[in-house]
Amino acid sequence: MNLDERATGLSLRTRPLTETSLIVHWLTSDLGRLATVARGARRPKSPFRGKLDLFYLADFSFARSRRSDLHTLREARLRETHSALRQNLTCLQQASYCAMLLEQTTETETPLEGMFGLLTSLLGHLPQHSAQPLTILAFEAKLLQELGLSPEVQKTPLSPGAKHILSSLVKLDWHALPGLKPNPALGLELEGFLRHFLLLHLGKIPRGRDLALRTG
Repeated sequence: MNLDERATGLSLRTRPLTETSLIVHWLTSDLGRLATVARGARRPKSPFRGKLDLFYLADFSFARSRRSDLHTLREARLRETHSALRQNLTCLQQASYCAMLLEQTTETETPLEGMFGLLTSLLGHLPQHSAQPLTILAFEAKLLQELGLSPEVQKTPLSPGAKHILSSLVKLDWHALPGLKPNPALGLELEGFLRHFLLLHLGKIPRGRDLALRTG
């Protein structure tokens, strides 16, 4: 008999499986991305009620399936709901785009300690500061670094000012970003460069990027 496994995870997506069950897609540090089915989660008196939603952070246990990548969720203990995100549509739009980009660029069930830290720190940052396009550009730059795909800044066709901003986006913590204050022309230059770079190396960009960038 297989023992249940335990993890701390961030819910990236949920969707109904049946009238009573729910599929939850998690991002964890040690186990990477994985999917679980929460049987009976949609019933009014389910022990999962109120514990499984977008960007909820929870300690959970699951039984690993031998036949598929969809495992059985046993229990969940809620740690953080990130409720402030739901009070600001722009924050939610930016967080959703970043989560989709992370999902697109990572494999399932592979340790993702850096990615987990990147997204959880972003979710903590967003509600505490006014939404700005620079946050999205910083997430893209930091994610590319985690993937080992960072552009060689000095070899890019960017202007000197844009090169400085791009280097800073990778190095600076979230709380330091508002101090950069690039002018609109530099911002547009960086938006276009990163769009082209992402398309070149990833093949596609999730829907929602333009909306996330226009919420600043």
